[in-house]
Amino acid sequence: MAPKKSSSGSTPGQYATGARRNQYEREKSYREEALKLFPWVCASCGREFDGKRLRELTVHHKDHDHNHNPPDGSNWELLCLYCHDNEHSRLLDSEWTSESTTEIDKKPTTTHQPFAGLEALLKDKK
Repeated sequence: MAPKKSSSGSTPGQYATGARRNQYEREKSYREEALKLFPWVCASCGREFDGKRLRELTVHHKDHDHNHNPPDGSNWELLCLYCHDNEHSRLLDSEWTSESTTEIDKKPTTTHQPFAGLEALLKDKK
């Protein structure tokens, strides 16, 4: 059975390959620009990169919009692989914690009050 072709005449696999290629080319261009603009140091942990290890240095978009690539690099920062993963993990974690948990946080976690009657007991002893 032959693969289905879309209206543009390409298979879904070819379309995905083309999309990946375009994304790679776009990333390559802004990565090269960021490496020209900034020192080769992770903005988070401060590790320096050069030679073969330079590939471990990634471009992070501060506003998380990969299409926002101003030529002055104001939306970019260079992060190592580990700090970049950590940054995106923190973003995902913050999405999971909803604002409804703030109501829960306002309520006391315990109801037992061990010193509730202590003042009355101390007055009686005086």
